[in-house]
Order: sequence, then structure tokens, then C-alpha cells
Amino acid sequence: MQAGDNHYLGKEKISKLLLKFAIPCILALLVSSLYNIVDQIFIGNSKLGYFGNAATSVVFPVTVLAYAFCGMLGDGAAAYLSLCQGRQDTKNIHKAIGNSILTALIISLVFVAAGYLFTDDILKIFGASETSLGLAREYLLIVLAFIPAYMIGAMLNGIIRADGSPKFAMVATLSGAIINMILDPVFIFGFDWGMQGAAWATAIGQLATLTVVLIYLTRSKTFQLKLRSFRFEAGLLKNVLKLGISSLITSLAIVVISTASNIMLTKYGGASKYGADIPLAAFGVCMKVFSIVINIAMGIIIGAQPILGYNIGSGRTDRVRQTFRLCISATLVVGVIATIIFEFFPELPISLFGVESELYLEFAVKTFRIFLMLMAFTCVIKVISVFFQAVGEPLKATVASLLRDIACFVPLVLILPTFMGVDGILWAAPIADVIGLTVAASMAFLFFRKLGREQSMAGTAEKGEIQNSVKGMIITISREHGSKGKKIGELVARELKIPYYYKETTAIAAKESGLDAEYINKVDGDEPLTELYLTTSPAQYAIEAQEKALKYLADQGSCVIVGCAADYVLRERPNLLRVFVYAPKDLRIENVEEMYGDTQEEAIKHIKRSDKNRSEYYEMISGQKWGSPANYDLCINSSIGVEGAANLIANVVQGRKGK
Repeated sequence: MQAGDNHYLGKEKISKLLLKFAIPCILALLVSSLYNIVDQIFIGNSKLGYFGNAATSVVFPVTVLAYAFCGMLGDGAAAYLSLCQGRQDTKNIHKAIGNSILTALIISLVFVAAGYLFTDDILKIFGASETSLGLAREYLLIVLAFIPAYMIGAMLNGIIRADGSPKFAMVATLSGAIINMILDPVFIFGFDWGMQGAAWATAIGQLATLTVVLIYLTRSKTFQLKLRSFRFEAGLLKNVLKLGISSLITSLAIVVISTASNIMLTKYGGASKYGADIPLAAFGVCMKVFSIVINIAMGIIIGAQPILGYNIGSGRTDRVRQTFRLCISATLVVGVIATIIFEFFPELPISLFGVESELYLEFAVKTFRIFLMLMAFTCVIKVISVFFQAVGEPLKATVASLLRDIACFVPLVLILPTFMGVDGILWAAPIADVIGLTVAASMAFLFFRKLGREQSMAGTAEKGEIQNSVKGMIITISREHGSKGKKIGELVARELKIPYYYKETTAIAAKESGLDAEYINKVDGDEPLTELYLTTSPAQYAIEAQEKALKYLADQGSCVIVGCAADYVLRERPNLLRVFVYAPKDLRIENVEEMYGDTQEEAIKHIKRSDKNRSEYYEMISGQKWGSPANYDLCINSSIGVEGAANLIANVVQGRKGK
């Protein structure tokens, strides 16, 4: 069995690897943020002034909401594409992408219809004042018409990256951004179209991006869309949505933050000397500048994901720590430089977006100095969140991500203004940053302390010794928890005098791939948020190593293999007997109580959790339903006794030999 192609991730100098992976990620994220920023720069410097920027700030949550759904579909389909590539299953990729495009189109049309029917109501929900409502309406009505192009283009962009063409994906985004940048001054100043000019420039840029990604579909690498690709398949779409749900949650958090802030800025700004529109405009500009700094930090840690994923899987905790420290250090440098600019020279970024009055400048400066006071903390929180995702801890990643934004910031935005007026909205950010960083840093500290303990206890896995065998039948055994499938497998191997592999598969995979045996063992274990965990890069490395080990064992000759979705991995083998062992629930509970010393309540809980995890692992690997009789050659109820079940399997094998 050959070692994987990713060994260089465990050997190359960390700083060199990080530069290689992070710079393209940073550039891609910065390019994607150009659309909104460019519009606000030109609008702010036109006769529309801060009223125009206030209007775009109100429309911003609408576009983010649209992106939330296309991001879910795009990232979900991209993850599904990667999984299909891993299991060498190309027949379902085009269907998943076709279903995602169709769903994105349907959702976008719902957006268009709702937007045109309830334009003013929607804008007021997102914080439009009486002054900014008219300008926001002008902008939104044009942007709405092109929402389908925007959603489908953005969704396909993620799929193109997963298809192995990240540069093409960047070109698609960059082409739209450049066209938007060129057309903004032409339409806003040259044609004097105002808000409508900015909207048309954005729309045409989105059409350009869509055109480029559609061209890619004619030359895609791993799939080819056909008419039947768009035939609705609920089961397939469900898998895509499950894989993309984290992207939806992240974007919805931005919508909640923006909406809560806009509403409170309008309410308490209107009661202050600034009025409703100055706070809206200044806050919108602040958030755009904020996004630039955050995207640089995110680019650093996203670039580090493959480095972290491989090294956590291989048990190289020293390299995991080194990569984490380097990412945090680089992020702090970015955050500190940004903080110095925002605290001492806030007029520099503010002036890019136009300064119409002293009152506007006063509030904008205050916004930058207070709201972005702890910008470095915000960046570190985001980096820790993505770090947890990269090392296969999706639950911790979710907590770190949402704690600062939803659990802390939003309540503070709603509470503080009652005591501090409009300034309370600005102070919500640094307070949330302190709380968020305290929790995120504590989680990171505990993670590394636990990681150190696990490393010191490593080496407890069974030795991966390959036993002598001869050409013959390969028996794979999948089983419900408590059905005694492992014991039945041992008896079959003993009866047929052939090797038996269970934990040994993990040890062999570890020995040949360079990954840690304990980590590989986690891929079909009791992980929280199993489906999200299985899509992380370390889990994918472990799955790949385990699949290579299974194929290597099958190449050696006849054997019995328990678990690891071996029946699917080895499905092309002509000498394969796929067995599924099940049993009545009462018997399984009794078996678990006997084997593990569980109480009845504990046994029921463990059976439910174990079967759920095995099912999710199998379905993620194969795209098929775990335990379905159609996927096996022989399904056995072990209530007939382990000896009887083993004899039945052995007889089937002997019968096949006699043919």
C-alpha cells in the first residue's frame, strides 16, 4: 500500500506551507468583498452622500440573506462533490449539482416575488428610515431582478473550487468585481443615475460572474450536467443541505447582527443629534472596512486548514501547535495594525467613502474608535473558530463562532442603548469581543491540554500485523450495536481458518499513511455532530487512509473484515460476501448490558447513539442507506445464536466455493 500524497504537509516547513496556502485564500476573500465596498465608495463620494450609504446598509442584509441560501447549496454541493470523488462515485455528482441549481433558482424566484410584493415592509424590517427608504427602494428593486443570477453564480463558484479549479473560481468573481468597479463611476457620475446606477453596475457585474461560471460547466472536470441532472431527488438534496447547513447558520448570523444593529441605529440615532441616517451610513462603512480585516484573518486560517487537518490526523501535535501559534501571531499583527489605523487615523478609511458633513465625520470617527477598539480580539475569535473546524471539532467551532456574534453582541445591542443611547450600540462590540475571546481562548487552551494528554497515551491501538492468507472469499460484516457481529466475525474466521480484522484495520491504515491510529479510529466513532465532523479535512484524511488499508487487506487474500463500511469500499471485488448482522432490540439491550456492564437505560442510549453514528458514517461514505437489505448479500438475525449465525455464513462461503 502506497503512502498518501499529503506527506509533505507533515514535513515541509510550516511557514512555507502557510504562505503557499494562505495568500490565495486571502486574495479570494478580498476579491469577493469588493462588490459591496466599491458601491459604497462611489455612492458616498457622489451627491447622494451618506444618505446613499445608509440606503445600501439597509439593503445589505437582503443580499446576505440571499447568499445564506446559495452558500448552503453551493458549499453543500461542493462538500458532496468532494465526498463522491473520495468514494469514486461520479454518477451522483451531476445530479447533486443539478438539484442544487434548481433549488437555488426556486429560492431566488421566491426572493424576487417577496421583494417586489413587500419592498417597503422588508426595508423597514432591516432598519430603513423615512429618509433612506426611497433610495433603498431604488437600489433594491433593480438588484432583486438579478438575484437569480447572483445566487446561481455564487453557488456554482464554490462548486468550481471543489472541482479542482480555484483559479477559475477567482477569475469568475474578479471579473464581476472589476466590471462593477468600472461601471460604478460611469453610471453614478457619467450618466447621473445615482442609486440606480450603483444597482445596475452591481447587477451587470453579477451577470458577468454568472456567464463565466456557466462557461466552466462546459469544461468541468468531474461532472457533466444533463437534462436528467435537474430531475428532483429529495434524498440527494437532503444530503447536500445537511452538508451546507453550517454555511447557512454563519450567514444568518450576519443577517441577525446587521438587522438588530440597523433597527437600533435608526431608533436611537433618530433620537440623537445625528439623526437616523448618519449612524446607519457610518456603521455601514465601518462594517465594510471591518470585513476587509476579517477576510485577511480568515484567509490566514483557511489557508492553514489542510496543514492542520493532516497533522492532527497524523498525531503531530507539535506541528498543530506551531501552525496555530503562527496563525494567531499573523492574525494579531493584522489586528494590531488595523487597530492603530482605526484609533489614531480613522479619517483615512472614512474619507474613502466620502465625508459630507462635520456631524457625519464626528459619528464615523466615534464608530471606528469604539466599535473596532478590539478588532484584534475579533480576528482571533474567528481564527479559533475555523481552527476547531480544521481539526475536526465542529461543535467547538460553532460555539466559538456564534457566542461572540449571537449570544453576546445581539443582546448587548438591544440592551445597552437603553442606558447609553446610540453610543451603546458601538460599545456592544468591544464588550462582546472580551467575552467571546475569553471563552474561545479557554476552549483552545483546554483543547491543547487534552491533546497533550491524548498524545502521551498514544500507542494503545492494536498492532497492524497483516496475516498470511490465500486467494478466496472476502467477508465483510456490518452490524447493529449489540448484535454480536464482532463475535460472529471471529467465529467465521476461525471456522474458515482465514485472517480476521477489526481494530487491526485502523492500525494498518495508521502505519501506512503516517496518521495516528487513535485519530483514524474516531471517524466511525461517537463524535458529536457526526455529519459535520466527517466533512472536515482531518476526517477525510483518516477515511482515505482506512479505505486504502481495506483494499490492501483484500489484495492479500481471503479474510473477514468487521466495520469500516468495508462492504461498500470493496464493492467491486468479485469474491466479496457482504453480511449485515441485526437482532431484536430487547436482545441487543441485554447483550450490551452483559458486554459492557451498562444499566438498561445506558444500554438503550449507547445503542441509539452508536447505530446513529454508524448509519451517518456509512451514508456519508457510500451515499446508500445503512442496513438496507439491498446493499448486502446476506442479512442475519443473530437471535439464532452466534454459533448458528457463524455457521450460516461459513456454509454460504463453502457453497460459493463449490460453484
